[in-house]
Amino acid sequence: MYRKLFSVTGKPRKLDGGALFGTTPRSAWVEWLSPDYDNEVELASRALLVQQNGLNILVMAGTDALLAPLARTCRCQRPAVGLLDSLARLGVEEGQIHAVVLTHLHAMLAADVRRAISDGDTPRLLFPSARYLVGRQHWTRASHPHPRDRALFVPQVINQLQGSGRLHLLDGVTSDWLGEGWRFHVSDGYTPGQLLPEIEMPGGPIIFAGDLVPARQWLTLDLTTAFDRNPEGLIDEKERLLDHLVAQGGRLFLARDPGVAMIKIARDKQHRYQPFDHHAALHRLDS
Repeated sequence: MYRKLFSVTGKPRKLDGGALFGTTPRSAWVEWLSPDYDNEVELASRALLVQQNGLNILVMAGTDALLAPLARTCRCQRPAVGLLDSLARLGVEEGQIHAVVLTHLHAMLAADVRRAISDGDTPRLLFPSARYLVGRQHWTRASHPHPRDRALFVPQVINQLQGSGRLHLLDGVTSDWLGEGWRFHVSDGYTPGQLLPEIEMPGGPIIFAGDLVPARQWLTLDLTTAFDRNPEGLIDEKERLLDHLVAQGGRLFLARDPGVAMIKIARDKQHRYQPFDHHAALHRLDS
């Protein structure tokens, strides 16, 4: 099957650095990402566009970028460059996305979007012609969240997905609709039932790392975040996934890294994972 892969970017997101790096001392993580005066660091919002058999398939981590941009309140505001703009540069319109694969349904929204939702003005979901593919296990979690992570699921987003008539729940590690060359790694450490797609390519598979490995720094096994539901389990999952990738000679696609979209990985003599062959963006990768 012939495929073309591209990275596409949404509006960057900001998160509290202390929560993002968990138990890692601030003196260490400020060397990796510089916080602002509110102790927030900026992360990318990066998705993977897969074109195959005349279909446009978008892989996304979470639902942050799945909501339509808010309307400008005055002309003096500069329009925010987001996911639709990135797709347009590739010649893909919103209505031409056939499927959206969502690794999970967390939504860490900007303050203005949260205010709009609180005021009863929830933005619509993007891609009105697309089916939304979500793991059934994770859908159960999102529909009945635990108090520990309830705030990460936005009921209005979950309700829109359910009411769209285009929600497809995945039960296994493959999908008949996506076809051959797709398989999913199931990860429970960050959130139960996160699906990490592995896409077969001639030069080795590409794995969309979601929030198991959000950026290069998380190649360090014991680096976790305050958002992880099961940090010890996550470390084990991360090691298995990275060892599989090294053995296959594959590449890792990073959804949150501010500077790098894709890397290859080696394991050194001290059993540490080392990134190499960095790509700031994936302009086009052909099968």
